[in-house]
Amino acid sequence: MPITPANGQTAGTTAVNPPDGTAEPILLELVDEDGTTIGTEEKLAAHQPPGLLHRAFSVFLFDDRGRLLLQRRALGKYHSPGVWSNTCCGHPYPGETPFAAAARRTAEELGVAPALLGEAGTVRYNHPDPESGLVEQEYNHLFVGLVQAAPEPDPEEVGEIAFVTAQELAERHRQAPFSAWFMTVLDAARPAVRELTGPAAGW
Repeated sequence: MPITPANGQTAGTTAVNPPDGTAEPILLELVDEDGTTIGTEEKLAAHQPPGLLHRAFSVFLFDDRGRLLLQRRALGKYHSPGVWSNTCCGHPYPGETPFAAAARRTAEELGVAPALLGEAGTVRYNHPDPESGLVEQEYNHLFVGLVQAAPEPDPEEVGEIAFVTAQELAERHRQAPFSAWFMTVLDAARPAVRELTGPAAGW
């Protein structure tokens, strides 16, 4: 599929079901190395090797004890199924702000509204997924916040959740498969995480 020049329009970028029963493709926002929008591309096509650099977001939510909410991605997902990852991650629709996308997807996947959600910088990475062969070429916007309600995960998106301390995360990371991008986004978000949770939490 050819790249569509950026034009500031948001119509036709969500997955909908038109009368003929077909689904419109989900489009991602392509960016340059400075994070400036340069066009759009269909989601799966953007992840085919070698990958097209696109805008993404990652969310890290903590409870009042400073524990990080992890999710294990549902087994039915075509990209990185069944692995543990951060609270929520995804892609803004073209024209949607990363902040709005982060709040939207957290609600859709986990059934909670983040509290005190704040920006935690950006990170650019290139991570091939060894299982699927897809490539994450992402300019990722990071967000850190609190969760104050009990999550109600969508089973089509999330297979399992867990609240973990920094020490518990280190042990889980040694024993269980995690997404290829997890440590990259966590390390980039750590300054904001430490500011939110305080030194006693050990992040």
